[in-house]
Amino acid sequence: MLHYRTYEAGPDAPWVTFVHGAGGSSSIWHKQIREFRKEHNVLLVDLRGHGKSEQGQWQKGDTFLDVSNEVVEVLDELNIESTHIIGMSLGTIIAQTMADHHPERIKSLILGGAIIRLDIRTKVLLWIGRASKRIIPYMTLYKLFAYIIMPKKEHEHSRLVFVNEAKKMCQKEFVKWLSLTRVINPYLSNLQASTTHIPTLFLMGDEDYLFIPPVEEVVRRYDTFEFIPIEKSGHVCNIDQPEQFNEHSINYIAKIEQQYKEKEAI
Repeated sequence: MLHYRTYEAGPDAPWVTFVHGAGGSSSIWHKQIREFRKEHNVLLVDLRGHGKSEQGQWQKGDTFLDVSNEVVEVLDELNIESTHIIGMSLGTIIAQTMADHHPERIKSLILGGAIIRLDIRTKVLLWIGRASKRIIPYMTLYKLFAYIIMPKKEHEHSRLVFVNEAKKMCQKEFVKWLSLTRVINPYLSNLQASTTHIPTLFLMGDEDYLFIPPVEEVVRRYDTFEFIPIEKSGHVCNIDQPEQFNEHSINYIAKIEQQYKEKEAI
């Protein structure tokens, strides 16, 4: 089972599950924990091969569904019937996969630095990574990815956090995660179409130049999706601007919780 930590505010408090991205760990949420644990039950997970979770768990043919089911196993272990999910970067794909296959468990999705489609630049970058993954040391590739995705000086802290966390991985784990991106665009298109019934908030740094355009497009297409730009922030907006990220996330969860209470009262 995945390594996890919980902070419980009380039996009536809503659960919020945090899912980090590739190369990170649950420690990337350290700027969220203090605020969220005041009125929410918080669940932090380390995805397979990350943080304190065990490495070497990959089986041939594993997909995003297999990875997301491991998070659901933690929910089962803790008897969490339903939860809000906050994902970051590649963790947003895990979150959307959970919503697609276990919609009854998901109250809402808050997707930070969401990856919902890859443009030609990102696809070329990932192709180079897959082509050279067994030749070039994975940390060299990861540092290159981090710099291209988060190029500005004000993104330096976010880059350092993710690079330092990625050092805890091994080459084989990085290769396995990278291989999941091979057919990612068709998969992501299906995810958006199949999760429109789940309340979803996209929180994107206004300097997240690679991933904002697809989000703006999909929000225009589906009226159940909302989008809030985080000012002066790059891809990892929960670290770049934690106050804005926390405020928007907590307000959104409160709104969804109120909607659930109103439905129950009818």
